[in-house]
Amino acid sequence: MKIATKTRYGLRFMIDLAQHWGQGPVPMREIAQRQEVSKKYLEQVAAPLQTQGLICVSRGHTGGYELSRPPENITMADIMSATEGGLGILDCLDDSLVCSRADSCLSIKAWSGLQKSMIEYLASQNLKDLAAG
Repeated sequence: MKIATKTRYGLRFMIDLAQHWGQGPVPMREIAQRQEVSKKYLEQVAAPLQTQGLICVSRGHTGGYELSRPPENITMADIMSATEGGLGILDCLDDSLVCSRADSCLSIKAWSGLQKSMIEYLASQNLKDLAAG
């Protein structure tokens, strides 16, 4: 399993915002320079984070990006869920999917355990701790 580049850059973007928490909106060009990623690409990375309410965007001369809540209240699970479109590793683990083999599937327990462990780990990693190094 590979994590999408958008997710990796999304985490870097969010850690950068956490490092500047409480200083007001941070211009995208500054974040892009520090992270050595194009401004245009970071804007694409930021879009799902804004849609999911993890960041606030203000326009204008003094505008920029900032976290929507304190960094200790935003986890890697929040970020990955936004950038990856959820945290499910298999479609058959989605509660809304009805699988004809669900009752006899011998591997579902293993996949379910892996997904649970991954989500628990991601939920335990908050931006405040990540930004502190």
